[in-house]
Amino acid sequence: MPPRIQPSIIKNKVKRQEVAAKQKKAKNQHKLQKRLAQAKEEASDPAAKKKRIAENIPRTLDNSRKNDPAILPSSKNPDHPSHIKLDELNSDVASDSFSRYFNFEDDPTVPPKVLITTSPKASKSTYDFCDELVGVFPGAEYIRRKKGKGFEMGRIAGWAAGRGYKHLLVVNEDMKKPNAITLVYLPNGPVAYFKLTSIELTKQIYGHARATPHNPELVLNQFSTSLGHAIGRMFQTLFPPLPEFQGRQVVTLHNQRDFLFFRRHRYAFRSAEKVALQEIGPRFTLKLRWVKKGLPAVRNFGAAPPSLEISVGTEENEESTQEASPEGVQHDDAAKVDAPKTKNPPKDNDFLWQWKPELETTRRTFFL
Repeated sequence: MPPRIQPSIIKNKVKRQEVAAKQKKAKNQHKLQKRLAQAKEEASDPAAKKKRIAENIPRTLDNSRKNDPAILPSSKNPDHPSHIKLDELNSDVASDSFSRYFNFEDDPTVPPKVLITTSPKASKSTYDFCDELVGVFPGAEYIRRKKGKGFEMGRIAGWAAGRGYKHLLVVNEDMKKPNAITLVYLPNGPVAYFKLTSIELTKQIYGHARATPHNPELVLNQFSTSLGHAIGRMFQTLFPPLPEFQGRQVVTLHNQRDFLFFRRHRYAFRSAEKVALQEIGPRFTLKLRWVKKGLPAVRNFGAAPPSLEISVGTEENEESTQEASPEGVQHDDAAKVDAPKTKNPPKDNDFLWQWKPELETTRRTFFL
């Protein structure tokens, strides 16, 4: 390639543009001839192409991820250093909140009951999105949330836990659009809060397939840390452990740079050898913001402090109440047995993990 002349030293504007255009064209032609010669050489020697592809690995944010001591040992990356041993991981998994599901203590053919509701005064777009979620989870049921005191999220979670629900999913909205999802694992937590973006309903997807009532398969991709492993197990408990393969449906939750991409497809067998994926919908993206232990807390910020009371002769009053109350206690116990149990929500929660801007020291720092 002939030596290039710097167009910047040319005073005439028209001449400078002509020289720059010629140099650009010559550079593109040289690159094209190089690619054609390389393709001709690799056509006769396939090993050279494999060697070039193996050596020229592009550097991305995913494969240049910052080392995290919470990364779990994986068969995909056996050489990746991990500070967590398999024995510790197995003991933690056996004693976490989701162990009952994975030990098959419940009937694996019955889908877990999921209660789906919204924030108070929701709009039509949020209701439409909830209808889509009811079709995604086999055991889901939507109940419209009432307004007023007594319908806080913690009280709803306690009410649902006493009636056999395994999850509470609350869709929040802002500016009349769904913008967040709070997922509560019942009966004892934890609680995860996700930001919700990029929503596309089934009717908005061109050429979408129709869903069937079969239990879908579940695919979880790239949950590599201990936190990501716990979030993946939490999503896994939303579906029955035994999928129905005759339905040919698969739900995918793909983690990439801490964004969780939700997709639902069906297998379309074109022939005995070829198979394709046809999207059913909906599609949306989640971003984890925090995880709390226990059920959602209920705080009475507007309540007045309790008044000071001075009691005299409490011992006599306690003895008299104990002597006069056996019959009444029996009636109260009978009433409690008949009524469904309701778990009382806590007054405060502790964060197990919370996203903060100062945690992201670099663009290559990921948590899931």
